[in-house]
Amino acid sequence: MLTIGSRGSQLALWQANWIQARLESLGAKCRLEIIHTTGDKITDVPLSKVGTKGLFTKEIEQALLSGAIDVAVHSLKDMPTELPPGLTLSAIPEREDARDAMVGARLSALAQHARVGTSSLRRAAQLRAIRPDLEIENIRGNLDTRLRKLDEGRYDTIVLAAAGLRRLGWENRISELLEPEVMCPAVGQGALAVETRGDGGEAYDLSKRLDHTESRIAVTAERAVLASLGGGCQVPIGAHATVENGRMLYIRAVVVSPDGKQVIRKEARGLANEAAAIGRVLGEQLLAEGGRQILETVYGAEADPTLRT
Repeated sequence: MLTIGSRGSQLALWQANWIQARLESLGAKCRLEIIHTTGDKITDVPLSKVGTKGLFTKEIEQALLSGAIDVAVHSLKDMPTELPPGLTLSAIPEREDARDAMVGARLSALAQHARVGTSSLRRAAQLRAIRPDLEIENIRGNLDTRLRKLDEGRYDTIVLAAAGLRRLGWENRISELLEPEVMCPAVGQGALAVETRGDGGEAYDLSKRLDHTESRIAVTAERAVLASLGGGCQVPIGAHATVENGRMLYIRAVVVSPDGKQVIRKEARGLANEAAAIGRVLGEQLLAEGGRQILETVYGAEADPTLRT
């Protein structure tokens, strides 16, 4: 019997049940264990002010290391680029839509000083770069909670990951999909991460059969950008990679100052089997061309972002 660990939100449980069904189709017997994370417990503070590392993964990984669970299912964008020793990303299944979505008014239809809800510093910074007039307001809670707050009239529009809306059957709430050149997605957005102990046991052996090669290549490049920049999952960094014809990789990345006034954009192409190196070099270029100063401001002037992993 494999025990699958997951957060308890509606979306997290959908994701865990989806993985469970696929593992069971391979012959495994599974049960689900809900684990409450730090990010779930702190709901009244913007995520960017809580911290940048492992807010939604640390407790689940601790359960994995202790043997309390055998498989962890995460949204990949929540995962730090460096895993605890002994753990591995055994599978990245085929990725959903990586784009951000407007729910409510479309971006071009928003009036001056319209209220936009987002919990993401990355989204807020890019919105300020596009529309400095907008009133960007923090919104926390699970997807259904955020949608309810929108419906209550607290915001004119909110920005969410398209993948979560699609997975929960709420695609009809999307008023506009923001293309990556407009709103660069979070690293790993739309992808799931199946994490296990790297011991070659049953959980690892079965989980790795769920891996999707092109999705892994794309997120490997994106996570290499993030690692080069020293970023966690709550900083104003975006990266989006695609694999063309199974051989070529295209990636774009962005670093944006929180006020939206500085935007550093870079892109690169190369062989898919060099994804990690391409992402690392792209991150280094972003640092050299102004990203370092932006991130030092975000992290605190005493921190060197190149030393953060």
